[in-house]
Amino acid sequence: MPDPQVVLPPGWKRPRGWSHGILSDGQLHVAGQFGWDPGKHEFAAVGFGGQWRRALENFLEVVAAAGGKAENVTSLRIYVTDLGIYRDSAAQVADGWRATFGSHFPAITMLRVTELAEPQAIVEIEGTATL
Repeated sequence: MPDPQVVLPPGWKRPRGWSHGILSDGQLHVAGQFGWDPGKHEFAAVGFGGQWRRALENFLEVVAAAGGKAENVTSLRIYVTDLGIYRDSAAQVADGWRATFGSHFPAITMLRVTELAEPQAIVEIEGTATL
């Protein structure tokens, strides 16, 4: 088995103490992605819909950097700080999903958490893709 490969999309800051993605034996493990600009670590969107869509886009950028696409994603874990805001943003959630994942629906788990590592983040998405 080849050594695990670190995946870092072009233009993204290299994180300290962790990796955005690790590809090992055909499995890509994508670290939690926030709804921010990963090159600047700045949030342009403060609302759930904007952060949701950007987090999905960021997740798929890691997948693309490893040679994959949305259809390769097998599972997602979605962390939200407020399920009520998630539910109230249903139309934006659906629009963001269609724009990024289309009609592909991997296995998904959603969890409510009290807070995320970045104080402005209200959603974080991590998961796995098979390449």
